Amino acid sequence: MIYSPPQREVEAILAQRNLLPLFQPIIDMKQARVFAHEALIRGPVESRLHAPIALFNAASLCGLNLEMEYAAREVIFNEYSRTERTHPLFVNFSPDCLLLSEGHLSFGLNQLAQSGIQPSDIVIEITESSTIRDYATLRDAIMRFKSMGFKIALDDLGEGTSGLRLWSELSPEYVKIDKHFIANIHNDPIKLEFVRGIQKIAVESNTLTIAEGVETKEELAVIKDLKVDFAQGYLFGRPFPKFQYALTEEVNHLLNKNIVRLFVDQQSPAFKQATVTGLTSYQTAALPSMSNEEVYNWFNSDRSLNSIPVINQHGKPLGLISRYDTIDRFARRYQKELHGKKSCTTFMDTQCLMVQKDMTILALSELILAADPKYLLNGFVIIDGERYVGMGSGHALLREVTNMQIHAARYANPLTLLPGNVPINAHIDKLLERRIPFVACYCDLDHFKPFNDAYGYRRGDEVIQFVGRLLSSMVDPEQDFVGHIGGDDFVLIFQSAQWEAICHDILETIAKVMPDFYDLKDVQSGGIRIEDRLGNEHFYPFGSLSIGAVRAFADHFASHHEVAGAMSNAKKQAKKTIGNSLFTERRK
Repeated sequence: MIYSPPQREVEAILAQRNLLPLFQPIIDMKQARVFAHEALIRGPVESRLHAPIALFNAASLCGLNLEMEYAAREVIFNEYSRTERTHPLFVNFSPDCLLLSEGHLSFGLNQLAQSGIQPSDIVIEITESSTIRDYATLRDAIMRFKSMGFKIALDDLGEGTSGLRLWSELSPEYVKIDKHFIANIHNDPIKLEFVRGIQKIAVESNTLTIAEGVETKEELAVIKDLKVDFAQGYLFGRPFPKFQYALTEEVNHLLNKNIVRLFVDQQSPAFKQATVTGLTSYQTAALPSMSNEEVYNWFNSDRSLNSIPVINQHGKPLGLISRYDTIDRFARRYQKELHGKKSCTTFMDTQCLMVQKDMTILALSELILAADPKYLLNGFVIIDGERYVGMGSGHALLREVTNMQIHAARYANPLTLLPGNVPINAHIDKLLERRIPFVACYCDLDHFKPFNDAYGYRRGDEVIQFVGRLLSSMVDPEQDFVGHIGGDDFVLIFQSAQWEAICHDILETIAKVMPDFYDLKDVQSGGIRIEDRLGNEHFYPFGSLSIGAVRAFADHFASHHEVAGAMSNAKKQAKKTIGNSLFTERRK
């Protein structure tokens, strides 16, 4: 018998179980934690059947789609069995598979039993991969699975034509709202009303909702306001070979919007304690005995003044007079004649912003952001107790906040929130000072610039954030240190003995997962093609990681400067090897 190429490939995959299981977290919106994971499957890395659609289409063409489903679940269950199984696992089942005979059901239960997994650990996701003709039979099959302890989720609600009927027939515990209705929901009132309606039905039918494909903080804000129960998408984590249990700082901020976290734990003491005193500019104040006409002339003679404070004879501030209000009022007919001789307190703003000189810059910036915009224009009065000290301007505040943000970026990278240059250098110096041996690794992504050029900076940021999460998840948090220098450059400082094995695990994971960041056409080509300025086309394979490692001892290095130089040289050596590579410098 002559087999077509897809047939041979599919049969080889099934025989060797050459499948890659991936797991994407599902987030509990109310508890702000990882609730469960969805299991996904990929074909062999760098093959034309790597993408799940290509894999299952090929299996279907060969009449082996059910066999591929069983094989996929086998590798998924094997990987899940290695965890403590404290989080449920959502696993895709096609209706065809659920309607199989008792023999097939027994086989599936044996798969679970052999892995030590209980039905209560599994949520069956019903996919609309084929036309459903007999709802009654399917409902009976689902009831049988429920009686064994499985829970049921209806996948991609809204994508197919039978979703609402399936919901009413099967009474699932969960419904997953298709990502089409979540994408750009903050700008689409029709999608908003659709999800609002689904959520209302879910509440009335005692069903929990899961929003799929959440990628932006704006989308998250909308579904949170709609009280969707759970969420899943790239914002929380991409499909990954290892289970992800921790949320990023950014996601924690968004889910706990009443908690404002500043990067104070990773900032210098000077940064934390910067106060309004540094913004103070002394300005002569007006007294209540001054007339409106005198203040008007004062503004005309000094065009740099935006406002003038008014204090009493004891130095206590009474209010603030605005240049704009004064000139605007006196430009009107007869106003100067009517009010020019009156006290300047007549029109002063008694509700102006007054802040203590020891208030922190961060607290002041939050206060002004929540208050009337006029405070940025008119400025604010700075006091010591009840005594006038000087004035502060919105311009000075913005300049100081910008400087602080630049300063903070040295302590924590704003994209990954990993420690930046200053903590990295301080950590290395402390290890050298205490004469503790360590391994310093410089990690650099290969072919990142072409990826950024081809797909844009947002996709590039996703890759960088993914690498940051990957590195953090692979090291021992009690012994090892992960830092982000900037761009696609990271630093690992190992004290754990198994550092080399960890590096190889990182490189292996990068090789498996990196194709998922590329478009399907580029996955099939094994990389991307880009034209340079001269119109010449260049081919760049999938991104990889080069790691340059240095064994560091206090006798060999005097400071972080020398360690950094040695790491940089080791990284250059690693990049001479094509693809994912680890080069270790063993300095004598």
